[in-house]
Amino acid sequence: MPDGHRSGFACFVGRPNAGKSTLTNALVGTKVAITSSKPQTTRHAIRGIVHRPDAQLIIVDTPGLHRPRTLLGQRLNDVVMSTWSEVDVIGFCLPADQKIGPGDRFIAQQLSKVSKRTPVIGVVTKTDLVGQAQVAEQLVAAQELMDFAEFIPVSAVNGYQVEQLSDLLVTQLPDGPPLYPEGELTDEPEVTLVAELVREAALEGVRDELPHSIAVVVEEMAFREGRDDLIDVHAELYVERPSQKGIILGHKGERLKKVGTAARAQIEALLGAKVYLDLHVKVAKDWQRDPKQLRRLGF
Repeated sequence: MPDGHRSGFACFVGRPNAGKSTLTNALVGTKVAITSSKPQTTRHAIRGIVHRPDAQLIIVDTPGLHRPRTLLGQRLNDVVMSTWSEVDVIGFCLPADQKIGPGDRFIAQQLSKVSKRTPVIGVVTKTDLVGQAQVAEQLVAAQELMDFAEFIPVSAVNGYQVEQLSDLLVTQLPDGPPLYPEGELTDEPEVTLVAELVREAALEGVRDELPHSIAVVVEEMAFREGRDDLIDVHAELYVERPSQKGIILGHKGERLKKVGTAARAQIEALLGAKVYLDLHVKVAKDWQRDPKQLRRLGF
């Protein structure tokens, strides 16, 4: 282990759609957290691992914190709060193109409970979408939210200050050897990542009422008998109502076919092998409010 090597955990927080997953992917340099223009995309604390000569930074990607309206919402918030207490540094993401609102103030209020122990860095994201004057305004507004250890404007899209953000996060980590082997980018089981990729593909282009209502369970994933170049993946997409099933399937199943094609390309890239993807849509009535179904679907 080189002298002065640091290793530890960071997480990004922010209201839904603040650019947390895109930033994680930019820092890790590959796609580990799913991204979508829909809020509430991330449900699992997927970790991306940044390997540097001087440090190993493990990024825990939490769901967006929001005022919960359902049991699922409450469980997602619990995931967030328990993650905050376990990391070495927190990045609070505030998109440059949106005014600071009640959602951000709610998060700042929750964060101030841990900020005595855990340094919080203010990260103004999406700076590529606005002019410099607006970035400066956002930085000033953000300073009134809470007591930040540091501040930095970034753009995950064009790479602006992503390296500098990595440096800032690393300075807050304790000294220690790497916690994961070189070359590993996430410790999330492949089945979880595959389910997330299917969900991401299913979310693209559907109407806004669906994001919360899709859960994906990979029932089976294995090499086809007698072949080591083809993986069979059987997955179920769960929605809450028959009308939603219709939206996912599309006219004569066309929409589901497109979802399958898009997801398969991503899964093949992830697994490095040809994939046969078998998707089925099922209705699990009001699963977000039912503890038994939430457990079965992995929450």
